[in-house]
Amino acid sequence: MQAGSRGMGFSLGVVAGAAALFTLSACGPDGGGGPPAPPVTVAKPLVKEVTEWDEYTGRFQAMESVEIRARVSGYLTDINFKDGEMVKAGDLLFVIDPRPYQSALDQARAAFVRAQTQQQLAGNDLERATRLLQTKAVSVEEYDTRLQRKKEADAAVEGAKASLRNAELDLEFTQIRSPITGRVGATALDVGNLVTGGAGAVVLTTVVSLDPMHFVFDASELAYLRYQRMSQAGDRASSRDVANPVQVRLSDETTWTRTGVMDFVDNQINPRTGTIRGRAVLANPDLFLTPGTFGRLRLLGATYQATLIPDAAIISDQARKIAAVVAADGTVSFKPVELGPLIDGLRVVRSGLNANDRVVINGLLRVRPGAKVQPTESQIASAPEAKPDTAKTDTSKTGGPTP
Repeated sequence: MQAGSRGMGFSLGVVAGAAALFTLSACGPDGGGGPPAPPVTVAKPLVKEVTEWDEYTGRFQAMESVEIRARVSGYLTDINFKDGEMVKAGDLLFVIDPRPYQSALDQARAAFVRAQTQQQLAGNDLERATRLLQTKAVSVEEYDTRLQRKKEADAAVEGAKASLRNAELDLEFTQIRSPITGRVGATALDVGNLVTGGAGAVVLTTVVSLDPMHFVFDASELAYLRYQRMSQAGDRASSRDVANPVQVRLSDETTWTRTGVMDFVDNQINPRTGTIRGRAVLANPDLFLTPGTFGRLRLLGATYQATLIPDAAIISDQARKIAAVVAADGTVSFKPVELGPLIDGLRVVRSGLNANDRVVINGLLRVRPGAKVQPTESQIASAPEAKPDTAKTDTSKTGGPTP
């Protein structure tokens, strides 16, 4: 009986010792119950001056676009270009049969010579009448008659001169020339067709200029108000007053390949769309761009002191964005933040954080609000080179700033 009691006591001691070891192993660093505080990496936000760019979708337009129409009627005899080729200002495009207009010009010249002859004769008659009137060899009535004939002859010469100029213009208009330098479109008529000139004349072709070109886009009313207030505050001049720089990339490009400047902001907001139109001008020396091409434009925005953190330090909570902040005693709290664009690989925080907050930048999945963590201090650094398309405002929500 005693031996059994000693064996049972030894077994109970082992169980008690194991339970004590298990209890100690489950204790945290402070000796309390529960798992140990998880390790995280924290850093203060990076505060530096940044330049914000605002992006828009728009399209290219020709600075000059001309519909070529005939001013006189006649049969088309020549087409002196190939569809789609480049033409210069003054290049001959179409020829309308000039023979009827040459004949009319010859008649107008003859009429002008005849009027000049009548003018000279009337002038001689008036000169003789003037001398004879002094000796009273002719009556005053006869003098007045010759004076009137001279005035009529002078008027006839002016009328014949005007008819001659019109005939010369009509003959000139039989040669249809390009008024601008650019790319010509397809011809609407073939040689031999009758062309009707003047009012209601058909479009024979079009010519559009290619260098330089306009880029047209629309911005929202809210953005217009924001940029107006920035202009009033002196933070950024309006594009109505300053040629603010722009950069453009095409739909198949990832970098901003072309640069230009703003040259126009519309004088009113469209009441139907709630937007205002802006326009930039860009060089196109290689003639690669063509009117109607869509692209993305980024416009110089504001320059300001920004608070930046990594995108990975931001938590999405339904409609809100949250950052985890660690207090001095290691307690975690969540702060709602308002975000801006991505600049130099970091996200701009417009509000919600201050420069002394210790933000969790690594280990977010291990933190809970009100819980404690073991923070390791680090620093936030911007990327050495900003990607061309990282500094932009999300215009899908705000409509983007005005030009």
